Amino acid sequence: MARRAPVHPGASELPFLHLHPALGARKRFHDLTVLPTVLNAGVTRPRTGHDYLDRPSGPIPFAHRGGALHPELEGLENTLHAFRHAYRLGYRHLETDVHCTRDGVLLAFHDRRLDRVTDRTGNVCDLSYDEVRLALIGTREPIPTLGELFDEFPHACFNIDIKAPDAVEPLARFLRERRVEDRVLVGSFSPESLNRFRAITLGRVLTSAHPLEVLIWVLSPSGRLADWLTGRRVAALQVPHHRRIPGLGWRLPVVTRRLVRKAHAAGRHVHVWTVDDPVEIRELLALGVDGLMTDRTDMLKDVLISMGVWEGEPHEPRT
Repeated sequence: MARRAPVHPGASELPFLHLHPALGARKRFHDLTVLPTVLNAGVTRPRTGHDYLDRPSGPIPFAHRGGALHPELEGLENTLHAFRHAYRLGYRHLETDVHCTRDGVLLAFHDRRLDRVTDRTGNVCDLSYDEVRLALIGTREPIPTLGELFDEFPHACFNIDIKAPDAVEPLARFLRERRVEDRVLVGSFSPESLNRFRAITLGRVLTSAHPLEVLIWVLSPSGRLADWLTGRRVAALQVPHHRRIPGLGWRLPVVTRRLVRKAHAAGRHVHVWTVDDPVEIRELLALGVDGLMTDRTDMLKDVLISMGVWEGEPHEPRT
């Protein structure tokens, strides 16, 4: 994976426009010995009243698809094997995606089609579960159902990305019937899917911002205004560090100190995906972000341990 040049935390911040510093900034920042107290200077993490979000000290580490690029897991994303690996490392927030088969079975699977990561082909929504269960990820691991994940990890929290509109109602029903609505945070790139999920669950489930809501948060002059404009429905902004502009080669910053302060002023979290570089991890923590999603679960854990903010003990919601 290509290493992404970070933006130096001392550089000026302009909404959606950032000139990259000299390449030497990477080495200067990397050479700094940054203590947690320095990294969090001027940052007060919001206390939300939700066990899913509130941590004793450090940020929430999320195992993205179970740690998709860990050297021992490449090619095995979103498998029980990957999630077990992350759980053994101490991760208690597991990120996954959800699709629904033709006969209504929820799958922890990212792609619309089976083709990229399995030995079968076809659209998930067009296949029955009996057909999908024959597919193997990386030629060895079956696609897990969402029910299997919750059965396997009764003390884990899940970050669930709705990937298809036909998964909305089955997911809401699954969470209600299992009585696990307090163990999840749900998001989607589709405003329609996420708003429908919110309407069905009546605010009982934490949700992240969809892209239009992220834009409101970025452009609003204050967090309180952004919170009001988005109906106070956003528990967390889950966003990339930067966005590339197609054809121009520019990387525009999404996560800035200003955005984090706006979110915190309204009692909201900022979680960043997908971060696999130790330098970038430290930079984002210096901005005060509240969670990091990573494919390199080993690297994120090592950085947090070195900073004294790794929390590897089970983080169980109150019953």
